[in-house]
Amino acid sequence: EGRGGVWKRDDPEDSPRRTGMTGVPKLNPKFSTKRAGTSKVPIINFEVSHHRAVAAVRLLRADKGKAFVDLLNEKANDSGENEMGYVERTLGFSTRHLDDRDIRLVTVIVAGTVRWKRYIDYLIMSLCSEEKVFSNMEPLLLQILRIGFFEILKLNVPAYAVVDENVRLAKVALRPGAGNMVNAILRKLLLLKETDSLPLPNIEGDDRAQARALSIIYSHPVWMVRRWIRFLGKEEALKLMNWNNSDPYFSLRVNTTNGYTRDDLVNRLEDLQVHYEKSIMDEFVRIREGMQAVLQAGLLKEGMCAVQDESAGFVVSVVDPQPGETIMDCCAAPGGKTLFMASRLAGQGKVSALDINKGRLRILMEAAKCHNLDDIITDIHGDLRLYAKESTVKYDKVLLDAPCSGLGVLSKRADLRWNRQFEDLEELVCLQDELLDSASLLVKPGGVLIYSTCSIDHEENENRVTTFVQRHPEFTPQGVHGYVPAEFITDDGFYSSSPTKHSLDGAFAARLVRSMH
Repeated sequence: EGRGGVWKRDDPEDSPRRTGMTGVPKLNPKFSTKRAGTSKVPIINFEVSHHRAVAAVRLLRADKGKAFVDLLNEKANDSGENEMGYVERTLGFSTRHLDDRDIRLVTVIVAGTVRWKRYIDYLIMSLCSEEKVFSNMEPLLLQILRIGFFEILKLNVPAYAVVDENVRLAKVALRPGAGNMVNAILRKLLLLKETDSLPLPNIEGDDRAQARALSIIYSHPVWMVRRWIRFLGKEEALKLMNWNNSDPYFSLRVNTTNGYTRDDLVNRLEDLQVHYEKSIMDEFVRIREGMQAVLQAGLLKEGMCAVQDESAGFVVSVVDPQPGETIMDCCAAPGGKTLFMASRLAGQGKVSALDINKGRLRILMEAAKCHNLDDIITDIHGDLRLYAKESTVKYDKVLLDAPCSGLGVLSKRADLRWNRQFEDLEELVCLQDELLDSASLLVKPGGVLIYSTCSIDHEENENRVTTFVQRHPEFTPQGVHGYVPAEFITDDGFYSSSPTKHSLDGAFAARLVRSMH
């Protein structure tokens, strides 16, 4: 099982159905129909808002599980070629090439609309003349309305622009009647907003009823709301949902193996006019905006830095790689922790990167080459559960960064909250136990097994360690004191980062030392 192996990336060749289409719209003079030589040039519509058209199609695909809501669109217009194909097939026309500002707007609109989907849908349903109008609404029309609601409620885009552009998109992509409907509903929303009389559910009744109301207001699944109120308390649960709904920052880790320092990275960011903050970790810098500029300036490709949250950096601190050690990273892809561990070895030692996903391993090794770490990292393609049984090699340290619910990274994975069911936790817990048992076979006597997740749920974290030690008395938990700052250490001596307490992604790690006998 690869890291994050619970969700699967879609096949880029798998084209979407033309949902919400009632026929290709008639062309008007604002459409370009130029042909270059004999090769067909897509019909480009210059009349509609380009970023809204692309956002609507991306939302359609995300709803069908055909696309990730990618907040870090590293490929930008490379993957854009594919995306323009989807746009043309879905809408019957194409848009012009998106510039950096367009790409940023698409990312913000798609992520925000997905995050606030439950709240937005509640309002749309409230403003429809009857419930069946909402339930029978064409998928594309619903996405256009969702975009308009998000822009009005959360982005504060000028009202006339939101109404005009979304009405025009509905008319061109669907038909005039669809545009009229968008116009009527958006104007109703504007009136309610201006008079401060937006409909909201009352937080009253028993725990279940209150959780349902809060799940609409804060746009999270009911099961998450109930679970967090139960284990964290209401105040902390509300803080967590606010964090998940806010625009995330991204952290950049400077690549010291290539001879760069944090000051070098800071100087480049200043040249690019990207606002940054220095992190509590020496190798890290945080940015909230400007990722497109960083990507296009080639900072990642030239191996100056990698995108990695400090919460993951602290997991590597818990591993504490030392020169000369052999380390196994059991679910290595996409490789952020693998690269960081390898860089800590100072050219002496080996990191074996095992993963079940061959494509993701290939990307990991390309990054290793870019960071001048390909002589330290060896990739192994395979299933940990089979590999551990067959392998005779033992390692000084074994990191199992297990597939998990991802409940600690919901601010960065906007769609993940809607793709998680409570039942997934039960399946994941069984998988985590299996992988822990397998990883333990690879640890040398006296060696260390490190178990980590990007979850904030005790069931996937502390409880897995407790049951593992019961099954494997040859392993003893060792406190992480001295490896990470005291504020990240739990009463039981584990590493834990909290979005609300530390303003980092949620993560967990435990050190388990194997006895010498």
